[in-house]
Formats: sequence, C-alpha cells, structure tokens
Amino acid sequence: MENRDVPMMNHIPSSSDKASVKDWLGLSVLALACVLYVMDLTVLHLAVPQISAKLKPSSAQLLWIIDIYGFMVAGFLVTMGTLGDRIGRRKLLLFGSAAFGLVSVLAAYSSSAEMLVLNRAILGIAGATIAPSTLSLIFSMFRNPKERSFAIAIWISAFSAGSGLGPVLGGLVLERYSWGPVFLLALPVMVLLLLLGPFILPEYKNEKAGSIDLLSVLLSLLGILPFIYSFKKVAQGGLTWDAVFSFFTGILFIYLFLKRQSRLEDPLIDLSLFKVKSFNAALMVNVMVVFIAFGYFLFVAQFLQLILGLSPFVAGLWSLPSALAFIAGSNLVPRLTVKVKPAYVIAGCIGLAGTGLIILSGVSIKNGLVVVITASVIISLGLAPVFGLTTELIVGSAPEEQSGSASGIAETASELGGAIGISILGSIGTYFFRERFSGDSLKAIDPEKVEAARDTLGAALEVANTLESIYKEKLIAAAQQGFISGMKTASVMCAALAVVAIMVTLSLLKNVGGAKNEL
Repeated sequence: MENRDVPMMNHIPSSSDKASVKDWLGLSVLALACVLYVMDLTVLHLAVPQISAKLKPSSAQLLWIIDIYGFMVAGFLVTMGTLGDRIGRRKLLLFGSAAFGLVSVLAAYSSSAEMLVLNRAILGIAGATIAPSTLSLIFSMFRNPKERSFAIAIWISAFSAGSGLGPVLGGLVLERYSWGPVFLLALPVMVLLLLLGPFILPEYKNEKAGSIDLLSVLLSLLGILPFIYSFKKVAQGGLTWDAVFSFFTGILFIYLFLKRQSRLEDPLIDLSLFKVKSFNAALMVNVMVVFIAFGYFLFVAQFLQLILGLSPFVAGLWSLPSALAFIAGSNLVPRLTVKVKPAYVIAGCIGLAGTGLIILSGVSIKNGLVVVITASVIISLGLAPVFGLTTELIVGSAPEEQSGSASGIAETASELGGAIGISILGSIGTYFFRERFSGDSLKAIDPEKVEAARDTLGAALEVANTLESIYKEKLIAAAQQGFISGMKTASVMCAALAVVAIMVTLSLLKNVGGAKNEL
C-alpha cells in the first residue's frame, strides 16, 4: 500500500463519498450500543453494597465481580477486531449484542457470587465485539474525511454519555429496586440494534483473509490478561510477588504472541502496521491520555462521595458537566482540523487538559466541589478531541481490510493505558494516604483500628464511625488530608505526562495532515 505513513484522513473527498441517510441512522444505532457498553463498566460500582449484602461474596470474589468484565473485554478486543474482518463486522456485532443481552438477563438473576462472576466474564467477551466492530463499521460507512471525523466524534461522545448516564440511571434503579435490574438497562438498546442492524448497517469483511489462528488467540489472552491483572494487583495491594509474576508472565506471552505473528502468513495482527510512524505515535499519545483520564477520574469519583459526602446519585449528577464537556469537545474535532494540522490540535488540547490538572492540584475540602467540577470540565474538554483524532489516525493508518484489527489494537491500548494509570496513580495515592496515619496524633487510638483504617479511604471512614467523637474527628481528618495529598500529587504527575504527550505529538505527528475543506 502506497504512502503508509499518511492515514486515510488525508483522502480527498468526492461527491460519491457522501454518507447516505441510512449510514447516519446506522451511526445512531452504533452510538447507542457504545453507550450501553460503557454503562456496564460503570454502573456496577454503585450496586456493590447491595451485591455484598445479598450474595455475600468474599473480598476476592467481590474484586472479580467488579474487574472480570474489564479483563475479558481487554483480553478479547484484538481477537474480536480481527474476527470481524474475517466473518463480517455487522455479523459479529449482532451476534455479540444478542449474547450481551441474553447474558445480561442471566447476570440480573444470579443467585451466587460465583454465578455473577461467570456471567460478568461472558458479558466481557460479548462486550469485546462492540467497540472494534462499531469503529471499523464507521470507517466503512463514512469515507468522506469531514463526515468520518464527525462520525468518530459521535462515537467518542457515546462512550462519554455512557459513563455519565451509568451512575445516574444506576442510582435511580438502585433507589427503587435491587441490584439485579441494573443489568437489564442494556436490553432495550440491544433489542433495537438486533431489529434495525440487519437493515441499516452495511456488511464488510476481508474476502482474502484466512481462518483465525487459535494458538495466536490463546497467546494473546495469556499475554494481555496477566499483564493487566498485574497492574490491578498493584493498585489494590501494592507491589506483591504475584503482581510481579503476573507482569513478567504477561510480557513473556506477549513476546511469544508477537513472535508467532511475524511467522504466520495470515496473522491475527499484521505487525507491518507498527512500521507506520503515524500509527505508533498516535497509539502512544492515546495510551498517555487514557492514562491521565483514568488516573484522575479514580480520585474524583471517590472525592465526591467519600470526602464531600455526596450520595451516588448526586455524585452521578455532578459528573454530568464533565460528560457534557467531553461530548462538546468530541464534536469540535471536525471544525478544529479544517485548517489546522492534527498535531497542533492534539498538542493544544492536551495543553488545555494539563491546565485543568494544575487547577485540580489546588483542591481542598473547602473549595472541593467548585475546583473538582471546574477542573473536570476543562480536562474533559481538552482530552475529548485527542481521543477522536488519535483514534482516527490509528485506524486510518491501516488498510481498509484491516480496520477491525486496528480498531482492536486501539481499544486494547486504551484498556492497557487505563489499567496502568489506575495502578500507578492509585499506588501513589495510597502511599500518601497511608503516610498520614504514622503521626503522633493517632497514637491514642487502638493500633489495630488505625491499621484497618490505612487500607482505603472508605475503610477509614467506617473505622472512624466506631470511635469516640474526639478520636473520630482526628482519624477522619488524617484520612481526608492523606487522600487529598495523593490526589494533588497524582494531578501534578498527570500534568507532567501531558507535557510529554505534547512533545511526542509535535515531534512525531507534525507532518500528518488533516481535512482541508470547510464544513
């Protein structure tokens, strides 16, 4: 393929490139599917107290209930993206959506912790069909660069809408019903997708592709899952031997996976994609901004509920300004790239997000709500165009017959960036949090209770409620000050990483052009 360093977004549009009304209707259905995909990642956190009371899972089982969905999504993204290229992207999306709806019902009526873990794992496999299938279908449906940029902006916005709606709708359902119905929120959209998909979504597959190499699938799972698990373990319990073992196990199998891909005539991932400079650079920037987004949001969600004392529903409502800013930022992409090269747009937007992170580093209990909401809006407004542009550069750098595989790589990289961000920044936050419990002011409190309080902010507040008022106030103050110290440090680190991302963007993407025609 000629000029592989120049992505498809440089393609000169013609009248025949214009999307049809059916394509735009198809985009709306794809966007709804993405909303539900993300909601399933966020809504369960609110239901944890009810699940704990009803199913009585062990601490390990509860962690698996929460994490297994994301693990399985990450593990199967590359496989599902490549599978869609081979059997048909629409077919895979519809099959995955049907499975997602069916298993959502089973999850809602799980009668034991083990059953819920299993259903969540299957939901993750089904969910892995959605993101790469929808993105690769968008590249097939929208060939005009300006329309494709707008379509990707809608796709990105759908994920933000899902993350914003998840806590709000989940909070409403949990106030009226038990935890099970939160899984049923996916059903109406999945039914709509199954009914309309065959008529309004096009089918695309690579007719020349061979069969899926099952050993490659196995190696990819054995590489990605332990790798992500290692960072999750560090975030939850610090640097332990099993986290280190998982990390190097993942690295070993990722190496074996890549080695096998280089030998196959029809690999699961075409490694020649990584020879494209714009592909690598956009992938690197995407991972860094996802690291920032996941890392800072980890603190914001806890700050609203555990520091400011907001209910899950009210905290969900206060997350809406950030979600709306993300949607607005996503839809600025087509206009921003009319006359400005993507590199300068990406760098400027990351700089805006960095400004928000600096504002967030000034947070305190007194100014908490104003600073957190203001900073979150600025960060979302800055990061949203970056997600859209880097995604377009990543997938647009690949040949059309490999866009599903490229979509899977992009989504997997995002999952890895998020897992690493939560792990590293979460560990930093934990360090500063625990440091506050070593002072003289808490010596009069039972050492066992102080040790229990050092676990998490939530644990500290629970322990504080068992103490006399004078000691309760001291313990809460130590916990809050420790958490805020960690939050400030993580914000500064994210701002520093934003500077690195700007340098990478201006160094490696400055020669990549964008659409030049006005909207």
